[in-house]
Formats: sequence, structure tokens, C-alpha cells
Amino acid sequence: MKRRKFLQTLAAASAAGVIMNTKELFTMTEKFGATDKMPVLFVGHGSPMNAIEENEFTEGWRKAGEAIPKPNAILAISAHWETRGTFVTAMKEPPTIHDFGGFPQELYNVQYPAPGSPELAKEVTQNVKKTDVRPDEKWGLDHGTWSVVRHIYPKADIPVVQLSLDYYRTPEEHYALAKELSWLRKKGVLILGSGNIVHNLRMVAWDKIEEIGYGFDWANEANDKVKSLIINHDHTSLINYQSLGTAMKLSAPTPEHYLPLLYTLALQEKDEQVSFFNDKPVAGSLTMTSLIIA
Repeated sequence: MKRRKFLQTLAAASAAGVIMNTKELFTMTEKFGATDKMPVLFVGHGSPMNAIEENEFTEGWRKAGEAIPKPNAILAISAHWETRGTFVTAMKEPPTIHDFGGFPQELYNVQYPAPGSPELAKEVTQNVKKTDVRPDEKWGLDHGTWSVVRHIYPKADIPVVQLSLDYYRTPEEHYALAKELSWLRKKGVLILGSGNIVHNLRMVAWDKIEEIGYGFDWANEANDKVKSLIINHDHTSLINYQSLGTAMKLSAPTPEHYLPLLYTLALQEKDEQVSFFNDKPVAGSLTMTSLIIA
């Protein structure tokens, strides 16, 4: 940042009565100054085992990372952090959370020591107006985030924060909240939604668990319907996904894996295109469909 611009920023903050020391302000403005607009990413994360496996989905995540600029930071919205109220992780060193059971010890041994970003968390809490976003010092990075990001950025050298899903809010409210994050794209922040378009664990075909590409008819129908609506930019129908018929009700019996998709779609601008990848079902009742908006 040029010295003149920095001093202007400092003077404006002082005039507004903001209590912030010079070092803190310089850190925030340097890290999250204006950049070219970052793409937005949604990933179908699937099984936690993808964190330690090498398969076509993990390769797809890596290729997606290679196709976009390296971000200054990542703001992740994971299906696996539901809260009462909206929170953003604000610690300097977020722990790696192993929020699952019954898997090999190798998976529990994985650590993803990416730094957090109290500065980014503070910007989010100060700039989101539609709801009260509060800083969190207890959560960390759950597997919806680290199982994917460790493949995209294996050096763990990019700050990562998570934004929680308030389970008391409607899909419309989540979509509206997401729109308030759009300014982060011009500060070099990669906004990452992590869930699954089709996610029904009660109906998993356990005898087909290793068969990539196997999906029940209703799962394929719902996945294709959602993709068609995305291509046609019909966000209203996607917000009201519970009205899309039986196949969609089976595909999203609970909202947490679907909502991260709305956070990414809300950030799509009129001139931006959507590119799909990892577009396959697994185990009958899950789809790994992912997308980049740019």
C-alpha cells in the first residue's frame, strides 16, 4: 500500500472515532487491500476419507485450486458448523476438528495447521449488517473445510476462517447474508462453500460405497435439476428448493449440506459463468458436484 493512501485511511479511522492502533490498522489494510475479484468455489466434500485418499475428486479439487489465483485468505462456510446465531472463527491458530466417528486412526492423525485471521474475522463482524456476526474462539476448522483445503493448499500457508450456519435462519435469510460478503472477493478472499447438493446418509447404498458414478434415479434427477437452475440463474427456485418436488426432498432432507451452495450462488454477478467439476454421484444418495463462479 502506498504511504499516502495508508495515511488517509488512518486519518479517516481516527476521525470516525475507531479505537485501533496503527500496527493493527496497517496489518488489516495490507492483508486485505483491493485485489482483482476472486472466484467463488462450492465443493461437494463427501466422505471424510477424501481427506487422506487420492481419487478423482481430490484431483478435481487440486485442479480447481490451480485454476484460480492464490487467495490472501479463505472464508469457508461448512455444512458441519451449525449454531444458534452466526459466528466467525477469530483465533490465530484454529484447531483441526475431527468431527466424525468410526474411521481409521490415520484420519484422526491428520492436522491442518493453517493460520486463522482475527483481522478478517473482525472485518466480517463489522461489515455484515443484516445479522449480528460474533467472533468465536472455540470452534476451528471442521472436516467440511480441512478435508478439502488440505488438497488445494497442502502447505497450509493461507489463513482460513469459518462462518457458521445459523440453523434458525431460512434459506432466504442465508442467501441475503451471503450477499453481504461480496466485498471480500475484491480483497483477495476466496469464499468457499462446502456441502453436497445431494446428501441423504439414511439412504446410502452401502453395497455400492466404492462405486463412483452410482446414483439413485431420484438423486440424479435432483442433481440435474439443481444444475439446470444454476445455469439459468434461477436463484429464486434454488432458494425455495423444498418446493422442487419429491426428488429434491429426498436429496436434502436436512438443510445443512445444501445451504453452503446458496452462499456461493448469492455471490454470482450477472456477467459471471459457472463451471462444474467432480460432477458424479457416489453411494446412491450423495453427489460430489462442485462448481467455480468466475
